[in-house]
Amino acid sequence: MSSNRQQAWFVTGTDTGVGKTMVSSMLVRQFAARGLRSVGMKPVASGCERRDGRLISEDVTQLLAASNVDLPLSDINPYAFEPAIAPHIAAKQAGVRIDLEPIAAAFRRLQAQANVVIVEGAGGFYVPLDEQHDMADLAAKLGLPVILVVGMRLGCINHALLTAEAIRQRGLTLAGWVANQVDPGMAMLEDNLQTLKQRMPSIYLGFIPWQDQASTAEDTDIVSVLWK
Repeated sequence: MSSNRQQAWFVTGTDTGVGKTMVSSMLVRQFAARGLRSVGMKPVASGCERRDGRLISEDVTQLLAASNVDLPLSDINPYAFEPAIAPHIAAKQAGVRIDLEPIAAAFRRLQAQANVVIVEGAGGFYVPLDEQHDMADLAAKLGLPVILVVGMRLGCINHALLTAEAIRQRGLTLAGWVANQVDPGMAMLEDNLQTLKQRMPSIYLGFIPWQDQASTAEDTDIVSVLWK
């Protein structure tokens, strides 16, 4: 892989808790393992804890651990909120308005220092950021191709296809999708996976099994499919 090439992706999910952080961290680590300066960005995070006078979430901690570029936390996570609630509600409680332009400026600074930037959204594609804007607006503002993490459980086909359609309607490119088994007892898992492979309008990047995801996830080489 050429160390001169630059690229960035926006990672979204079919819902909250479907493995966006795991997949984002995997991407950051896999790009770093290929000799590229790789960093993860979480523009908006809720459910943060105060450490050394700063609010930081577990998601951001994982992205920092995966990155091989030491860049300011204020750029990696411009908006951090303590309550584990929807970002627009957390921001309102904190008396803060989530502004897309500072996020875009922070992204540009990260991109100037790295070959690869993986931007992880919060919740699903349409999670609100304020009264007018949502995560879809942020992805459009950054103009990035989108990677969709599909939480493999009952209802995932509908959620995945609706999200893919929403991404297309925003004029964005769906670069690929990852199937993450979030329900260990999901019925007809393989049948659902095959249906998604047939119907999803983008590249299938890989499957992450349920059991011991922290270790088995790394066996799913997403980068070799994504970066061609």
